[in-house]
Amino acid sequence: MTLSKFLPRTFARLQSTAAAAAFNSKNTPIKQTQLFINNEFVEAKSGNRFEVINPSNGDIICDVAEADKADVDIAVAAARSAFEIGSPWRTMDASHRGRLLYKLADAIERDIDYISALETLDNGKPFSDSRHVDVPLVIKCLRYYAGWADKIHGKVIPADGSTLVYTRHEPVGVVGGIIPWNFPLLMFAWKIAPMLACGNTAVMKCAEQTPLTALYVAKLAKEVGFPDGVINILSGFGNTAGGAMSHHMDIDKIGFTGSTEVGKIIQQASGQSNLKRVTLELGGKSPNIVFDDCDLKQAVGASHMGLFFNVGQCCCAGSRLYVQEGIYEKFVGEMVKQAEARVLGDPFDPKTNHGAQIDATQLNKIIGLVDSGVKQGASLQCGGGQHGDKGFYMQPTVFADVKDDMDISTQEIFGPVMQISSFKTVDEVIERANNTNYGLAAGVFTKNVDKMYQVSSALKAGHVWGNTYNVLVTQSPFGGYKESGFGRDLGEYALSSYTEVKCVTMAVPQKNS
Repeated sequence: MTLSKFLPRTFARLQSTAAAAAFNSKNTPIKQTQLFINNEFVEAKSGNRFEVINPSNGDIICDVAEADKADVDIAVAAARSAFEIGSPWRTMDASHRGRLLYKLADAIERDIDYISALETLDNGKPFSDSRHVDVPLVIKCLRYYAGWADKIHGKVIPADGSTLVYTRHEPVGVVGGIIPWNFPLLMFAWKIAPMLACGNTAVMKCAEQTPLTALYVAKLAKEVGFPDGVINILSGFGNTAGGAMSHHMDIDKIGFTGSTEVGKIIQQASGQSNLKRVTLELGGKSPNIVFDDCDLKQAVGASHMGLFFNVGQCCCAGSRLYVQEGIYEKFVGEMVKQAEARVLGDPFDPKTNHGAQIDATQLNKIIGLVDSGVKQGASLQCGGGQHGDKGFYMQPTVFADVKDDMDISTQEIFGPVMQISSFKTVDEVIERANNTNYGLAAGVFTKNVDKMYQVSSALKAGHVWGNTYNVLVTQSPFGGYKESGFGRDLGEYALSSYTEVKCVTMAVPQKNS
């Protein structure tokens, strides 16, 4: 490694260590715990509050306001008022909407150490991940869509007859966003950035486990000048606040990231209410295929991160790992070494690279599925149980000799549990990889370009990685097939989810080419 490459990495590591020392689970202040409606922080109408738990130790961080239907109604009314014709938001230049998103990104960048600490406190992930992955990607997402704000437009169509025909890409209206707990602020940005760039107003519900960073960003949104009612952020539970949003007659669209089970409920709620538009980014059981002509070191490293990054709490995790027979035994051995080398502990410790699961419910679900794998005959290579007696830590776990009909191979575990199976031929592995209700992502490792093209084309998945995994950039679309949902986050493709296409046809006295 050259000195020019080494110094920036060293500086970043020292910077991260210093920031982690400045904040920890005991001295990270909690600044916002109320609902954010119409540019003001307010208590829930019921006066109810609920506790937020630190996953790394099980302690109570704070309590926050608990939104229910009454609060959803108020937030939607504020968003509807902000969307009325002639309002400051509707009459604002598109370039100025972009400027507000740029300013919000700048404010988050200014406060990045505090926001990263808050994310780690609330979610349990290592501070280094929050500081160098999650929050920088939030900033990039906001800036990307800020640049799109004044580039969303329709077309003039050379239609037959004496007519002028053109299209307008108009905002949908009041849009609800329901956000998961695995990447709390990043998923918030994935939804709200294109939403606002297109000119919509927002009612966002944070996951009840992880509301703190979004509520802090609400403060920054007011600081940088978003008009009243444009951004509304609620902390609350899915079956109350989320249910009220899904059934609301004055919400025009819902964007949801979460489980397939809840996605189906939201889709049903749309049909039972106002047929609001719905986009769903749901669960996955993604196949990761490793051929024996791959770069083995590269495949092991990328596949390791494809499953164990964010302690397996990724909807696109490459949890069904298919390894060709010629390298199977060696691959399993190398994967076990990497899993056993992961460092579990205090997420503010710079040495930690494996944080806690989100809560006891999720931890117990993971352990239950691991137990089923053992009972059904899979070979447990390492891990398999809870780590320590404080917090919600799961040992990095690797199964080998997994059969396709085992529960660990068919159900989304959403934890640090890798399942490895062997295969012989290309046709066999394609059939097995596609034999699932899900279709979110997939991976292929091979040096053969023809094979890469053949397999990636045949896989029924919305995102296929080649010789890498979990590379998600703001410019490229992300979303799934089948029960992994529909619609796309990120990239230019996401904009279509937040606009309506209006066609205007006008009679003209004479049309000239």
